Amino acid sequence: MPAHVKIMAILAARPGKAHELKALLFGMVAPCRAEPGNLRWDVWQDATDPTRFALDELYTDHAAVIAHRETAHFKNYFARINDLAERTAIVLEPAQVA
Repeated sequence: MPAHVKIMAILAARPGKAHELKALLFGMVAPCRAEPGNLRWDVWQDATDPTRFALDELYTDHAAVIAHRETAHFKNYFARINDLAERTAIVLEPAQVA
């Protein structure tokens, strides 16, 4: 059985761009969750800094991540994200997961 793949991203809105960033992220929720191979796609907002968000994504395998990156909604996100936020993303494989 292929190992699940988790992507975690921290996005800090650029000055004056928090509203646009939030709209972009919230607009990604439904199409990402509908993708085959997607198990989780959640947006979290920092309780102490409302201009900072975290993405919590989980996919069935690397093929699902590749398919995700080929979607129109991801390509739109990727074309816009650097103008809206500083972004740190990591791709994780299970080490010891329950």
